[in-house]
Amino acid sequence: MPTRVAFSTLGCKQNQFETEALKGMLPQGDYAVVPFTDEADLYVINTCTVTGEADADSRQTIRRAIRRNPAARIVVTGCYAQVSPHEVQAIPGVDLVLGNAEKPQFLLQIEGLRHQTPSPPPSPSGRERGKHLTSLSPLGVEGQGEGVRVPRVLVSDIGRRRVFDGLRVSLDSDRTRAYLKVQDGCGYHCAFCIVPAARGPNRSLPPEAVLDELRRLDAAGYPEVVLTAIHLGTYGRDLTPPTSLVALLRRIEDLPLACRVRLTSLDPHEVTDDLIELLRGSRRLCRHLHIAVQSGDDGVLRAMRRAYPARRFREAAERAAAAVPGIAIGGDAIVGFPGETDAAFANTFRLLEDLPIASFHVFSYSRRPGTAAAAMQEQVPPAVRAARSKVLRALVARKAAAFRAALYGHAVDAVVLHRRDREAGRLEALTDNYVRAFLDGPDALMGRRVPVRLGAPHGPGLAATLASLTPIDLP
Repeated sequence: MPTRVAFSTLGCKQNQFETEALKGMLPQGDYAVVPFTDEADLYVINTCTVTGEADADSRQTIRRAIRRNPAARIVVTGCYAQVSPHEVQAIPGVDLVLGNAEKPQFLLQIEGLRHQTPSPPPSPSGRERGKHLTSLSPLGVEGQGEGVRVPRVLVSDIGRRRVFDGLRVSLDSDRTRAYLKVQDGCGYHCAFCIVPAARGPNRSLPPEAVLDELRRLDAAGYPEVVLTAIHLGTYGRDLTPPTSLVALLRRIEDLPLACRVRLTSLDPHEVTDDLIELLRGSRRLCRHLHIAVQSGDDGVLRAMRRAYPARRFREAAERAAAAVPGIAIGGDAIVGFPGETDAAFANTFRLLEDLPIASFHVFSYSRRPGTAAAAMQEQVPPAVRAARSKVLRALVARKAAAFRAALYGHAVDAVVLHRRDREAGRLEALTDNYVRAFLDGPDALMGRRVPVRLGAPHGPGLAATLASLTPIDLP
């Protein structure tokens, strides 16, 4: 009987890609992937640590799996496991803590677990942090404790990592859109960010490997491929010879593919004239830019150690909107960074209010131990951070609704997802400019790339109708 394995992914698209790659390692017949809500023999939690809330969500998810089946094996990987392995190791019931650099060893490690008989989780008296545990080493050390289930820890120093991991998604993934990791790590050290400690330095997948993987995913019938990265704008700088994201995209543009390609997050100064020109004339790239501005105040940006002034985001957004009609411009903003005054927050509000944005992720600043910002004076009170987040999210909601309203009657490229909305039973699709569209039609359209005409508001998106019965087929 196959081992039942359930996965849970927290955080970014990079983690989602890596979870799909881990699933693809499992030999058919020996393992069966089941929903995380089911009882499983093995639970795998791919964690996030970008904020304190993400850490808490990761711990909660781990404990939920343990409660669901106390006899199951529990594997914890991802960024929280990488940065805080002691905390993960101390959760009663965890069997394996696997760092980000160790993800390629996933199958080898769980094969070892699968053939062991698990002991029950420790009693409540063993919940004290560090009890029955020994110190960690890069290769992991198993502690001792009679009757205590002690995890193996495999977490190396990712700061020394210089090799791209080479993980690949399986072609039998149940996702409509495929993720393709082209870059990992970050060489920047923003004052608020724990990501370099979780992901290590900049590492890129060579262009030929990217193109080969795109061909493989396109041949498998994926209608969209999302290029995932930790810092996409730095793609290729570490390679010999060095290259760039724009150079890679030009080569992608020349491929005879049927799929479309979506970019993930960029910094404002990385949205260059060359990139905008490429987007303007492309039949391959989605009309969608996600720009991580973080603040609209220059003083806050300097304190954050960001590499641009606020005007660079304004210029990038305005140039892109003028050159690429219908483009969706989204991004990230952090409110309540240490020293952010009412006037500084007002600058962020005005910047987003002035620009043609379609969406934005608004984060309340989270104090991360080990970052420069954690030691800064003038920490903004939690209530003030929460109030500012609420105000900015309300603005973003209004801007997003206005963006969708302006698309009424437009015919756009859409990918039909493998799901329907629960209320009306309509097919759900994602347009190239990142709008959720809901349309009537048969299941046969699922997983297809089709033109749709957008209509009135419908739930979190817009109602739509097929603009043609012939799926888009690019040469």
